Parts: sequence; C-alpha cells; structure tokens
Amino acid sequence: MTTDHPGQVASATPPAPGRSRRSRRLSDRGLAVAFTSPALLLLLAMSVFPLLWALYLSFTDYSATRGGPAQFLWFENYTAILTSPQVHQRALTTLVYVVGAVTLQTVLGFAIAYLISRRTHGRGLLTTLFLVPMMLSPVVVGLFWRFMLDAQFGVINSMLGSLGLGQVEWLTGQRTALISLILVDTWQWTPFIMLIALAGLTAVPTYLYEAASIDRASEWFRFRTITLPLVWPLLLIAVLFRAIEAFRLFDLVYILTSGGPGVSTETLSFHVYKVAFLGFNTGTASAYGILMVLVVIVLTQLYLRYLNKLKED
Repeated sequence: MTTDHPGQVASATPPAPGRSRRSRRLSDRGLAVAFTSPALLLLLAMSVFPLLWALYLSFTDYSATRGGPAQFLWFENYTAILTSPQVHQRALTTLVYVVGAVTLQTVLGFAIAYLISRRTHGRGLLTTLFLVPMMLSPVVVGLFWRFMLDAQFGVINSMLGSLGLGQVEWLTGQRTALISLILVDTWQWTPFIMLIALAGLTAVPTYLYEAASIDRASEWFRFRTITLPLVWPLLLIAVLFRAIEAFRLFDLVYILTSGGPGVSTETLSFHVYKVAFLGFNTGTASAYGILMVLVVIVLTQLYLRYLNKLKED
C-alpha cells in the first residue's frame, strides 16, 4: 500500500511549523493572563478602587454617620484645608519630626555601619543585635517606651534621679514630647539605615583602599574621597524610604502621646485620623489623604531627579 499510494504518506505529515508555533504562543498568553488576572484584580480591588473612591469623596460633604446622599462641594474641602492655620501648624510639626528623625537616623546609622564594617570578628553578631529594634512591632515599641518614659514610674527618670538629676516630663511636656517621639523613632529605625549603609560599605572595592594605603593617604582622605562618594547614592535611597515612612507616622503618636500635650505632637496623619474617625468628616479626611499623596509624589519625583543627576555626574 505504501508503494502503490505514495500520496497517503504525504497526507500524514505534521502541520506547518508556523501554525504550531502560533497556537503555542496563544496558549502561553492565555496561561499568563490566567495566572496574573487574580493578582491584578486583587490589586485593583485593594489599592486602585479605594484611591478613586477617596478622590470622589474628597469633592463631597460625605459623612459616615450622616444619612442621605452626599452633596458636591467641588474644591471647597481643598480650599479649607490649604487655608487653615491648624493644618499649617500640623504640617510644621510633621516637618520638624521628619527632618529631625531622618537626620538622626542617617548620621547614627551610617556611623554604626562604618564602625561595624571595620571589624573582622563578630560582625554578624553585632549586625543581628542592632537589627532587633527594627524587627519589633511599632505598637510594642510604643508601649515599651511609654513605660520607659513615664514621668513617675519610668526607668529613665529613675536613672536620672539616681544620678542626682531632676525628673523630666518626657511625654507630657510641650517641648519634650516631640523630642521623645523623634528619639523613639530613631531607636527603632536607625538599624534600617545601618543595614543599607553596611551593604554599600561592604561593596566598596578593596583595591581602592589598598591603592590609598600605598600612597599613604590619611584616614579622613580615604573616607572623603572613596567611602562617602560610593555609599552616598545608596544612602540617599534609604533616606527617601525613611522620609516617606516618617511623613505618614501614626502608630507611635497614637500610643505615646495621642497628639498631646495639646496639639504639640499631632502630625498630619494623626490629624486625618481625628477628622475621619472622631469628627466623622469623611469628605474632608479624603481631601487630606489626596493632598498628602500628591505631596509625597511631587517631593519623591524631585528627589529622584536629584538622584539621577547625581548618578550622571
């Protein structure tokens, strides 16, 4: 049969390779869509939709406790926020907190990382010990330091009393409450800066230090011309992350001071919480949130442009 009808053998050949590749490509695309669709839908449901809903509510007088439909106010919420002296005071408090906390964390974190990088023995143990505060929950850290800084029964004031010094109203004084928040946040998040700086310091090529030692360069010259320029871009990225986190601080304020005494430690995030969940002005609180997101986006873009310019230079 094979000899008499050779055309039958030709008809049993497989299809053209182009068609099989095209069908296989379509099946791969289908699998990619099937696997990524649940994650994309969850992202839309958990992130994009609440943001769009908050943007809609920011133009209304909606309240979670008031019945009836919400009325459009257009830009009245934004105008009231931007012209409010109370908002200006909270913004100044937030700015002081962010600048103070991030500056202290950067200086201390880089100094600790530089000292650890110069050790040859026990580096892993020291790094692990310094990372412990960062691993704790902010609520646990707040409760821990609330006990430590208590004016009457706190350990800090007991130590000061044993040294013959007077007691300090750490969390109830107008001037010391914000300083206490800065110190607690510095204690918890300095290890983050230290970890990033330590990664940059260990990545510096050793032959640069060897060449500098051959030229008998001083320690300050090595630090100024080799260490700092190579670690500085990575350190700036860590500062960016910490500044964003400090800008939206809420948990430590809620646990330690609740915005007091008075409003001396009331940051913008805590003020939004009071407007939304104590005053039930949902529309105004949504406008606060949208403005804070815009401020973070604008400042981040300017900061990233500076980083790109620094990279090009």
